[in-house]
Amino acid sequence: MSDTFRPFWLAQALALDDAPPAPPATGPLDVDVCIVGGGYTGLWTAIQAKQARPDWRIAVIERDICGAGASGRNGGCMLTWSTKFLSLLALFGESEAVRLVRASEQAVGDMADFCQRHGIDAEIRLGGAVYAASNAAQTGALDRVFSALSQHGINRWRALTSAECLRQSGSARLSGGAASDAAGTLQPARLVRGLRRVAQQLGIGIYEHTPMLTLQAGQPSLVTTPQARIEARQVVLAINASMATAFPQFARSIVLVSSDMVVTAPQPAVIEALGLGRGQAVCDLRTFVHYWRSTPDGRLMLGKGGNDIPFGNRLRPGFDQPSRHRGQLARALRHFFPALSDTPIDASWNGASDRSATGFPFFGRLTGPGQVHYGFGYSGNGVVQSYLGGQILSSLLLGRDDAWTRSGLARGPLALFPPEPLRWCGATLVRNAIRRKEIAEDEGRPPARLDRYLSRYASMAAKAD
Repeated sequence: MSDTFRPFWLAQALALDDAPPAPPATGPLDVDVCIVGGGYTGLWTAIQAKQARPDWRIAVIERDICGAGASGRNGGCMLTWSTKFLSLLALFGESEAVRLVRASEQAVGDMADFCQRHGIDAEIRLGGAVYAASNAAQTGALDRVFSALSQHGINRWRALTSAECLRQSGSARLSGGAASDAAGTLQPARLVRGLRRVAQQLGIGIYEHTPMLTLQAGQPSLVTTPQARIEARQVVLAINASMATAFPQFARSIVLVSSDMVVTAPQPAVIEALGLGRGQAVCDLRTFVHYWRSTPDGRLMLGKGGNDIPFGNRLRPGFDQPSRHRGQLARALRHFFPALSDTPIDASWNGASDRSATGFPFFGRLTGPGQVHYGFGYSGNGVVQSYLGGQILSSLLLGRDDAWTRSGLARGPLALFPPEPLRWCGATLVRNAIRRKEIAEDEGRPPARLDRYLSRYASMAAKAD
């Protein structure tokens, strides 16, 4: 990652963080667990494993600083798996689907409780979530999943009247909405920097500016970095979007798609007047959603997924720069919020979303010698799910036989994309068809038959990201 560009959330968090920099790893190190990646997944795993085994020596190595990747630049929406219930049913069966929905909803409160106990000011506001249609074609898009949730006794969503939808979404452009209390928002980089502090207080070694150069799996495994050789009984790979290029066996497991964001200058009076002051997360119902939320100081953040798809899943420099789609996002902001039309945009940025073929993350152990575990593929929905990922990976490290190690999520990738160049060509073809289809729907026109057909190939799970 760049040493010069810092996304808005991370720059804001670093300005408030008086913790000294973590040194790079040096010399030989002998540890029980080496975790590669200092974002949400790596830190939640380290903390939960250390709490269970205080005697373990755990090292977390991060190539930049903790929070430089997706964990410090996402939208900060604490969303659950409830709207993906039908996909969970198809993949994992009834009992596991119900368990995963409940676990994801429980995780929202658990994360808030953890931050309160450990003094992490991540600006968590449990204001719920609102999903609503931004054109007529989206109306009723979630009716089937809400019906299925109700049939299984786990539906925490309620339909909104037109007046309620306006009050809770902040935009007259949305209609046919539903709201759930099991959601919220947070400042993502302040969370990851807080987790870093807690990990250090627990005695976990944090080593920043320490990229992994090689991994030799064995008993023990050997991780080499520019200045260190780390022998570890177990290794966790928590490097998110980089997995597909760092480990060729995962090249077909994900498609990288950019998610781009803008944030306005503070307008607290306008935010309150729009009804967005309690910190709810709002999404429309297109495949590559518009999503927004407010901040405690009265800003509005608006983002949209599905813009750039790199060939070969390469993390191009553009993923670590201001968004080249800033103009498109500014137009969307004015469209949804005319009251903010004259409000300056203070920053834009983007990041790589690692979308799996199922729309869900996956976890497992590399085949071959040694105990090398991995977890990634959050598919644009990872703030809450990475907390659950920490539970899965810590259970794998501890050798437990529990609901997490028996879960279908812990069986590795359940589906693959075609090889290159078919993967990139197909993903680009489908994305462009979705764009044309949704433009037609926004304009009240019937989409072309071919665009409707191609759009079906997009993961249905992406609609709730």
